[in-house]
Amino acid sequence: MKRLNLNRFLKVLTVCLFVMMASVSVAETDYMAILLQGKKIGHAVHIRTVENDKVVTAECVSMTLGRGGQAVTITSQETHIETPDGKPLGFEMTMTTSGTEQKTIGTVANGKVTTTRQVMGQPQERTIDWPQGALLNEGLRLLQEKRGLKAGTSYTASVFRPDMMMGIPAEVQVGEMKEIDLFGRPLNLTEVVTIMTVKDQSIVATSYVDKKFKALKTLVPMIGMELEMVACEKSFAMSDVDTVDFLEKLSIASPVRLTNLHTIESVSYTLKPTTDKKLKLPVSPCQSVEPSEAGIVVTVTDFAAAKNVPFPYTGDDPNAAAALKATDYLQCDNEKVIELAKQAVKEAPDTAAAARQIEAFADGYIIQKDLSVGYASAAEVAETRQGDCSEHAVLAAAMCRAVGIPARVVCGVVYTDSFLSKQSIFGGHMWVEVYIGDTWIGLDATRSEQGGFGPGHIALARGNGEPTDFFGLVNTLGCFEIEKITLIEKKETPETETEKQNGE
Repeated sequence: MKRLNLNRFLKVLTVCLFVMMASVSVAETDYMAILLQGKKIGHAVHIRTVENDKVVTAECVSMTLGRGGQAVTITSQETHIETPDGKPLGFEMTMTTSGTEQKTIGTVANGKVTTTRQVMGQPQERTIDWPQGALLNEGLRLLQEKRGLKAGTSYTASVFRPDMMMGIPAEVQVGEMKEIDLFGRPLNLTEVVTIMTVKDQSIVATSYVDKKFKALKTLVPMIGMELEMVACEKSFAMSDVDTVDFLEKLSIASPVRLTNLHTIESVSYTLKPTTDKKLKLPVSPCQSVEPSEAGIVVTVTDFAAAKNVPFPYTGDDPNAAAALKATDYLQCDNEKVIELAKQAVKEAPDTAAAARQIEAFADGYIIQKDLSVGYASAAEVAETRQGDCSEHAVLAAAMCRAVGIPARVVCGVVYTDSFLSKQSIFGGHMWVEVYIGDTWIGLDATRSEQGGFGPGHIALARGNGEPTDFFGLVNTLGCFEIEKITLIEKKETPETETEKQNGE
């Protein structure tokens, strides 16, 4: 059975939850229940203390989500350390997914932020300029108090995210007071709308706050569902959770059964939005996007890679050059990743052959193929040999970069005949694009024996595998249906006729 995943989205979901928690303002412990589509999937705990001229704010979040019949629990703890006037001093963040822990410690001083992240027990250090005007929790709390809750008030803020190493622009709009139900308890609360924007994609959080600026309820629409965080008693917050299966809810029905996709040159999909959000999908040589009356028409084409292109890449295309660099999740400078890459491309005559060999190698190298891994970097996958499509993608992309083949990670949906109890569907998936000659070509390390990438793949976002790269999934995945599919079969050429005669 083909594996579909939502690992990337889980990290984006966690980011959204911590941004929602930033509006909580108390000097004691507060408990929140986290609900998705009305079902309780977890809890959040907020603790704020003042000691030794420092304000320490701790946010703890625990969520359990179903993924293809398996339950994945994500536990995050984030601590912000600031001065009483909101100046950032440092932070710690620990995320545990299915027993795998990722920890980041940051120090802010002299306009710089230095982080140390543990990957497979090895520290990775990074220093960047502190984003101008970016605030942590206490700074945000003080800004809220300063601006007040008068209807019509609006202001902007920059919310620093340790896992993204950036300040997220946020626009805050104060609305009218409304009666809000809190698990059967009606209260008059002020509506505050926060619009967070990352890479031209916006997430809208609507909070209902009391006179002490404490958010008692926050709603965020995402991936066609609604996420809620509601203040409650400790006993309810810590009670058992319900099971919400992301994969089943986010599968997209195909209007027709697709067969023999390897014989298809291109496929045009008419996508119809199911929300009021405008669909924004990436464009590449493999994928074009045009407007239509229903929504948009996405055409996916499976190009053959150019032959006799040498590697490593030495060209001057800026996007290709950027796709050779090591990142937090694509550690192409990792010794193990380099070793595997060199092993995979032995005797490869050109870039196309090397890329295909890496695609097949990554597919065979990951021997424990399951959905239990929350999300792992290439270096971690190189050691554990475990994961589903996201782990295949980051490993293959990092291996390509390690031998000088520009590569980037793509997140989207892919067609499958059946998954779980559904037939003919598209589900969440990740794959790779590599730069060969003067164009980007798709690779799918989970399907190397079935031809890899094909016109059954629809890209929704792409990048280096960082959480910011896939923020747009919140407004695309689960937010459209496929109304129509048009197939264009491959044309016979002298070259393909020769390949057939040779039995290729």
